[in-house]
Amino acid sequence: MKMKCQGNARVQRAQLNRLRRTFEVLAMKQRESITDYFGRVMVVANDMRNCGEDMTDVKIVEKILRTLTEKWNYIVCSIEEANDIDQLSVDALQSSLLVHEQKFKKDGGEEHTLKVSHDEGYGGGGHGRAAFRGGRGRGRDRQNYNKATVECYKYHQLGHFRYECPSWGKQANYAKLDESEEMLLLRVS
Repeated sequence: MKMKCQGNARVQRAQLNRLRRTFEVLAMKQRESITDYFGRVMVVANDMRNCGEDMTDVKIVEKILRTLTEKWNYIVCSIEEANDIDQLSVDALQSSLLVHEQKFKKDGGEEHTLKVSHDEGYGGGGHGRAAFRGGRGRGRDRQNYNKATVECYKYHQLGHFRYECPSWGKQANYAKLDESEEMLLLRVS
């Protein structure tokens, strides 16, 4: 019966080599959950055990830690620093990663950003170099400037930006034209 189910030694060796290859190339997919990834790894590991391969928890834990996606890098580092990997069971690793995954979902996404706040340095009210230059820059945070210190780019008046300038489009520059001279028109796109 055993021979019928498992095949002869050559077939078993070929099947074990196929499973080793599958185990080697396993990696977590970008949007895959921890539960799904552990399931895929454990199916292959259990098949290898059934074929006679010595699959210790250490091999499986190391494989999983090595092949998680990049968003898990800092968690992998903390797990490696805090635990003796030789003593860490697959179940303990899975439960630890599940807790972190729940925190990811609770935080509203998979991406992590570092929130940075700026002091009101450089002459008041702004962020970075644009505030230092008196508000004449093209920063993204124009709405956060104290407009009393902002100078109009064109007319150098305080209190508004060029795009808010009340006299920007009202004045037109006309050239004097002498009817006897030839005229060259230039179209600027």
